[in-house]
Amino acid sequence: MSDQKRLRVHAAVVMAVACASGLYVAVGAQGESAPRYKFDPEWPKPLPNKWKIGGVIGLGMDQDDNVWVYQRPTDLTNLELEAELGVSDCCVRAPSMIHIDRNGNVIGSFDAPQGHGMDVDDKGFAYLGQDTVRKYDTRTGKLVGEIARTPERLGGVPNQPASIPQRVPGRGGPAPVTRFLQPPAVVAASAQETAAKEMAAVHNKYPPSTPMIVGTIEEIRVDEAHNEIYVTDNYLGGRVLVFDLGTLAFKRGWGAYGHELADISLNDADHDWVGSTPPKEFQSHLTVNVSRDGLVYATDLATDRIHVTTREGTFIKEFVFSPPGTKRGETGSRGVAGSVTCSADREQKYLYVSDMKNNTIWFVNRADGTVVGRYGSMGDNGGQVFGLELAVTDSRGNIYTGEVFSGERVQRLVPADSPRGKLLEQLSKLP
Repeated sequence: MSDQKRLRVHAAVVMAVACASGLYVAVGAQGESAPRYKFDPEWPKPLPNKWKIGGVIGLGMDQDDNVWVYQRPTDLTNLELEAELGVSDCCVRAPSMIHIDRNGNVIGSFDAPQGHGMDVDDKGFAYLGQDTVRKYDTRTGKLVGEIARTPERLGGVPNQPASIPQRVPGRGGPAPVTRFLQPPAVVAASAQETAAKEMAAVHNKYPPSTPMIVGTIEEIRVDEAHNEIYVTDNYLGGRVLVFDLGTLAFKRGWGAYGHELADISLNDADHDWVGSTPPKEFQSHLTVNVSRDGLVYATDLATDRIHVTTREGTFIKEFVFSPPGTKRGETGSRGVAGSVTCSADREQKYLYVSDMKNNTIWFVNRADGTVVGRYGSMGDNGGQVFGLELAVTDSRGNIYTGEVFSGERVQRLVPADSPRGKLLEQLSKLP
């Protein structure tokens, strides 16, 4: 129970949209045992061609339990690119899309513009978040389609087709973690007023009901059984948008608590906490996943919560998390509900919630939001994480993690009661 006591989790359960009160459930209330995992040091194998990857901002699992990794080559620094100049054995930029099989071997790759969020289908196509969602043939790397988006980005900058910038051998950029080490910028009142007027103009031109991508992409999840693709963009704090997987045409969408898109509030105050009351609207970095039984889980990172709806957007319940030593909603841009995936058992009993703030994975009972355990801590050793961005599971129950900041890697965790997990546990006990 000691691990469970490190997190105070409250599940505000609202069983219908009209319900006005919530039930808060304490950690470990059911006393159930937590899933147990072992770090697999043999996955992946060393990358070929002196490749080095940057931050991992997308993971997709194909039908054969092979993993597609979407990573940012621009995260690499000069020090990591000296092999491009022939002055060191390490390293060179890897393609942004890398295909790794269940044994840890690279079996394919292609280069594509960088972005955020990614998933794949069973027909050999990848869907990459690049201000909109672009569809690529993974066999050729060819762009074959894209979801409609507004002709300009927020702030009035023209939207340009995604392209790979010209790369100078050996020349990287600053370490990605450095931008988080700078003191917060102080914005003059006049600049704030100007920004507010510009945003009001955007709202007038592109109201909340706009049936296309307006902001940048946070997450993409394919629901192939229903021929749909779920996308979250960061406009208005985050919107869940659903498109047809075949035509990429808009179908429906919603905001926090299942609000119709047209009803999403433009009032900034409605996107902020009021004391211990969660915001009426999503706040930032919204991600999404869909369970087999048709529930949609939207994680609102900055507000430390998960909203559960039907596929049509009808609100069911809300799980709100609070790490120790903080007030709810005060964990900032690295909140505890970064992304969510479901366990691989038939009932999908658990949610695995990636927590970038505490660099851990929380094991959450899917029925009531109770936290039953965790895996991981901040660090550079195998099995630890630094900048845990997301996690996905395969059909055998393995968890694959992707890291940003200085982590810049993918790792595999295997169930402790699996044959491989048992062997790893035995090896760990040898002197």
